[in-house]
Amino acid sequence: MTTTAPPPTTPEPHRVARTVSRPGDRIFAGMARGSGILLLIVMAAIALFLTVRAVSAISKDHGNFLTTFEWTPSLNPPVFGIAVLAYGTVVSSVIAMAIAVPIAIGIALFITHYAPRRLGGPIAYVIDLLAAVPSIVYGLWGALFLVPHLRGVNLWLDDYFGWTYIFHKQDPNSAARSLFTVGILLAIMILPIITNVSREVINQVPKMHEEAALALGATRWEVIRLSVLPFARSGIISASMLGLGRALGETMAVATVLSASPVLSARILDPVGGTFSQNIVAKFGEADDFGRDALIASGLVLFLITLLVNGAARMIIQRRKEYSGANA
Repeated sequence: MTTTAPPPTTPEPHRVARTVSRPGDRIFAGMARGSGILLLIVMAAIALFLTVRAVSAISKDHGNFLTTFEWTPSLNPPVFGIAVLAYGTVVSSVIAMAIAVPIAIGIALFITHYAPRRLGGPIAYVIDLLAAVPSIVYGLWGALFLVPHLRGVNLWLDDYFGWTYIFHKQDPNSAARSLFTVGILLAIMILPIITNVSREVINQVPKMHEEAALALGATRWEVIRLSVLPFARSGIISASMLGLGRALGETMAVATVLSASPVLSARILDPVGGTFSQNIVAKFGEADDFGRDALIASGLVLFLITLLVNGAARMIIQRRKEYSGANA
């Protein structure tokens, strides 16, 4: 008796899973898409408004908008420029970054790797509280406390480092309402931002990296230098740029502390100079329609600088995603 083999079975065609779209998913996707589109529309509207008003003012300017020191749009003919404002904004922000970034990184490393948990938690809480203090409070503290107490520091810098010309003070008896004081105040204001973001990035360093370095006999500092900082470098740079954006656009604190004048000086201890935001808040109330257009033109420059800073931070995150903590 012969047996016949069963006929070959034809495999069933692969069934493609169908994604069930629920009403809640469609509503959420539409809201998310609409929010993104709305953000782009708002940014485009702001840029268009600033550009139209700025072009109207710059076309009637009888000075060079980029190199003129004076800000007199009310004269006939009007003459105004952003040279002093751009210089003051950049110098005060650079001073703030030079002070705040090393301190912020040190605080972040201390909280995450050196401080006991009972001490690290309260320190982190205090840093968070500093971020919630309003700008005007910082400005009042700077004008009433920081300015009088920095007079001795200014004299000390003038005595020992005045030969550098940067720290030479033309009038030793003048108040410390200078770009140097503004830089110190801005450093205190941006310290919480840089510290908090740096702390979060450092906390995302894989523990196996640190444990491997410790197993090879590395000291705690060598672990930080070889395992922690290379991983967190991109995030720390991005945090620093976020702080820089805050320093560039700070208004009330700078206007309260700085003694503004249309003088461009490399001596950062002299009470001269100005910033974009300080000039806008000081001149906007008394300006006529054309004067406000001129102020809007300076605001457009500040807007572009801020966009460049934020764009640079975004590019750093995209170039080194593995160090941003997204894939940790």
